[in-house]
Amino acid sequence: MSDAIKKDVTIGNCRLILGDCLSVIPLLGKVDAVVTDPPYGIKQAEGFSGSGGFSGSEGFSKPIKRREYAGQWDDNRPDSSVFVAMLDVAPLHIFWGGQYFADLLPPRGKWLWWDKCQTMPTYGDGEMAWTTLPGQAPKKFVYSNNGLMAKEKGRVHPTQKPIALMKWCLGFLPYAETILDPFMGSGTTLVACAKMGRKGIGIELDPEYFEIACKRVAEAYRQPDMFVEQPKPQAKQEELGI
Repeated sequence: MSDAIKKDVTIGNCRLILGDCLSVIPLLGKVDAVVTDPPYGIKQAEGFSGSGGFSGSEGFSKPIKRREYAGQWDDNRPDSSVFVAMLDVAPLHIFWGGQYFADLLPPRGKWLWWDKCQTMPTYGDGEMAWTTLPGQAPKKFVYSNNGLMAKEKGRVHPTQKPIALMKWCLGFLPYAETILDPFMGSGTTLVACAKMGRKGIGIELDPEYFEIACKRVAEAYRQPDMFVEQPKPQAKQEELGI
């Protein structure tokens, strides 16, 4: 095992790696697509505290304490070299929080938009993903992930995406068999891979979130979806010039 890989766990068709993605990505070889949610570097911005957790406000005045999360999960956005590595390792990409990295990425038309049905006035109405998907038309996904209206409970990571959202993302990649998430976090991308019959590779720097991801992926394989559509043959992908 390379010194860059601190721990390497295979669960079903998913491989989970503990380490720094910039050091690990060159060891992997090519994959079909990168689907990830990098740190945005806004931890000290409005709505976030400097204590390792984050806080919000009730209405426009009364502060309320939010859940505390472990780890240095959003101190800084990734260096430009990380984006170069992610672009080089695959032909197709979906990067959530794309507006925070617009100066590091080439202009593209096929953006994804998640409408979060937000009920907190101090938070954003949704999130945007930069992609290299074919076409130019932006696409929207409507799914509540907030408060009493949340459709998925038990969030364990501050920027944890809904499984339904990541499955929606994979739906734009019908020919991609192996999906890489270099910022795995709590493992939602790999959970979606497990449920949709894809091969997933996840890289996470934080040991605590790495262990959480392993548990979530293992649970996904214990409770598989009843009907799983396998990725389409690679030959079809080549015919489309993807």
